Amino acid sequence: MCGAKSKSLIFIGLLFNCLETIFSANTGFSLSVYDVTSRSIYLRWPKFSGASSYRVTATAVNTVGHPLLAHFSDVTLKGTLTSLIPNTVYAIQAEAIDKNGIILAETQIMQSTAPDIPVIDQAYSKLSNSITVEWRAVPGATSYLLTAQNGDSFTETVVANSPVTMTGLKPATLYRITIRSINSGGKSQPSPFRKAKTVLAAPILSVSSPSCDSIAVSWKAVYMAAGFSVSLMRSDGLGRMLKENTTNTSLIFTNLDPGTLYTIKAYAWTVNGIPGDDFTYNQRTSPNAPADVQVAFNSGALRAIVSWMPAEGALTYSVTASSGLLKLKCNTSSASCTVPSLQCGSEYYVSVTAYNDAGSSKPTDAVSLKTIPCAPVNISIEEDESGHLLVSWSSVNFGHYYVVFVKSDDGLEVHCNTSHTQCHFQSDCGFTYFISVFAYNKAGQSPLGDVFNYTTAPCCPGDFQAVLVSSDTVQVSWAPARGAEVYETRAVGWRGTVLCNDSATACTLSALQCSTRYNIAVYSFSEARGSNMSCASKDVATAPCSPEIKNISKEAPSVISVHWQSNNEEATYIVTARGEAGFWHCTSSGNSCTLISLPCGSAFSVSAIARSPAGQSLPSYSVPLETAPCCPNDLILTQVTQSVTNISWSVGMGAQTYVTTLESPKGQAKCHTLQNYCLLGCITCGTNYTVSLKAISETGLTSTCTYQGYSSSACCPSGVKLYRLGNNGIRVYWRPSDEMISYNTDLHGSKGNFTCAPSSGLSHCDITEIPCGDIYTVVVSPVTDKGLKLTFCPRKIYSVTCSGSSVGMGKSTQYIHSRSMMFVKHVSIM
Repeated sequence: MCGAKSKSLIFIGLLFNCLETIFSANTGFSLSVYDVTSRSIYLRWPKFSGASSYRVTATAVNTVGHPLLAHFSDVTLKGTLTSLIPNTVYAIQAEAIDKNGIILAETQIMQSTAPDIPVIDQAYSKLSNSITVEWRAVPGATSYLLTAQNGDSFTETVVANSPVTMTGLKPATLYRITIRSINSGGKSQPSPFRKAKTVLAAPILSVSSPSCDSIAVSWKAVYMAAGFSVSLMRSDGLGRMLKENTTNTSLIFTNLDPGTLYTIKAYAWTVNGIPGDDFTYNQRTSPNAPADVQVAFNSGALRAIVSWMPAEGALTYSVTASSGLLKLKCNTSSASCTVPSLQCGSEYYVSVTAYNDAGSSKPTDAVSLKTIPCAPVNISIEEDESGHLLVSWSSVNFGHYYVVFVKSDDGLEVHCNTSHTQCHFQSDCGFTYFISVFAYNKAGQSPLGDVFNYTTAPCCPGDFQAVLVSSDTVQVSWAPARGAEVYETRAVGWRGTVLCNDSATACTLSALQCSTRYNIAVYSFSEARGSNMSCASKDVATAPCSPEIKNISKEAPSVISVHWQSNNEEATYIVTARGEAGFWHCTSSGNSCTLISLPCGSAFSVSAIARSPAGQSLPSYSVPLETAPCCPNDLILTQVTQSVTNISWSVGMGAQTYVTTLESPKGQAKCHTLQNYCLLGCITCGTNYTVSLKAISETGLTSTCTYQGYSSSACCPSGVKLYRLGNNGIRVYWRPSDEMISYNTDLHGSKGNFTCAPSSGLSHCDITEIPCGDIYTVVVSPVTDKGLKLTFCPRKIYSVTCSGSSVGMGKSTQYIHSRSMMFVKHVSIM
């Protein structure tokens, strides 16, 4: 039974090695561990009802020995098991017992003790912030807890094995060092302490190279330090090591190699000579000044190319070019550098300084550099005389000589080389010259300055012609002039000046004074240079002034005298009368001339012009002229009735109205008409008349025309009667108006027409074999000298009957005739 129980406990201990509390079944009684050491286990349990004491038994697992038994009163709820074996698993059973010794409840746990207490072999410090601890390993320990304590402060660290260096400590400080072993059961008690002191802190160096062959080292005081050791050696291992011991906080190493990297090591030591931490620092000495400095000047770019021999240990170089207060710099890591943006006409002092991380060398001795001269200024260009240009300028610093380039706009270029400050050049009119001045010295040519252009006065126009195109207008033309932008044509006369400005090569001068001599010139003009006023001129006389007609007088119907005011003694005057009928001219060098053979009835516009060797004037203002109307060529008088005469005539040129007049001692007949005919009444028959006609124009001009006399026709007879003369015969009787007139009798009827013409001096006429039973119209008319009978005498109507033997007068009827009043009588022939 005991063996089985023992095996069971071992198994349980292996499975529940870390288990701290096991509850008894159905009792609520439990046991817990709250601390473990190498030889002790600290337990607690709850109060169990009815229990008067508690019994705790600890049995080592896998270890031969007697169990450990402990009793506790009912008021004690925790207890300590001591005198246990380190690093051993125990089966611990707790029982609650009443006052009768009966076990009321029980519980059991498995718990291991901590490993045995370690022993520190040694503790020492090699660095100011750490202590190294060494100890022998403890069986069963899985790790260790180290503690370094200084007063109230301490540092702990858990490690796996020995040795261990504890860091984060204070320099030159005494610490108490303890160690505890650890396993899954807990921690052992602290080991006996060992004292250990950290070494001195390393001095913190501040290092510089004040010169190319020295290094200065300084540091702050180190706590508890009695002195310091500082050593220096080339980092490449060459040469010997230098070492200095000092109680100061600075020192200087001299006679070092320039531009060389050195390693400096320093530490502090105590009064016992114990060294502290060391501090290592690499420091390079500053470089030596570069050698063999060369300066080359680039005149085109105004920059200097500086080169030198490299200095040992130099990392970069700085080139300084100084001119007065101006300093230009150039930095590089190579052995040459370009200094840009130099100023012309300046002297620079160039030096080179080498740099590394230690500092700079001394500047090299300055090398003088004179730059190219600046472009000349205050350039003036003058045309001191026609065809010569004078170019002058101000001298410039470092300018040894000057070259002036003059290029004309046709591409031709000339130059002048001089050590003075002016040059002369030939020039021509109408050209633009582009002028630039350069200064030179050994460094080269100055930069291009301002390029000046100078335009000479334009040339005078060629092929100059002035032509008079009218009495007050001159057409001026010329060939183009080189350099001319605008031309000014100027005509100067005694009454004033006329100007014409144009870019064309022709100009018309108008509104000039007539009969005036002008001096005409064409001047060329350019905006850059103005006018060329040296051009030749020409004298041109304008045409005579227009004559002014003062009067026109009528010397005869077709002769007109024209008078004007003469204003030019050299002029010949031509007067022209212009109309639909044609042109008529007269010429005179005086102040009047006569136009002859002007046609009647015509309207003219009369003007005059003057001609001279200079030209012809404009026509004068026209004066209207009208000749009297023409007399009609043909005039015809026709007697319409015994007292009315019709007059007609051909049209008279220029006539608008006509006045015709018939005049005799017995009286006058007149009419005024627009037509070319007229009826005149109150004419006395058988009377001689004088005939006249007046042709009147629209303006009232009158021509009196006289024609051949006119005789009115003879008077018609009166008392015309008819008498029967036997069978079928009739006698016509009348009273004559003049016995010297011959008459003619006409009878007209439906059965025939009958005529009789008596001898001169008779006043009757007989007609035989006239049929009766008819009505006859009877007219007795005078006969003119030419044998013509008048047709306007009165007509009478008679009826000739066959009923009786005698002719009787029947009933008479009165008719109104268009030209005269007639009586109609009925005549019966018995």
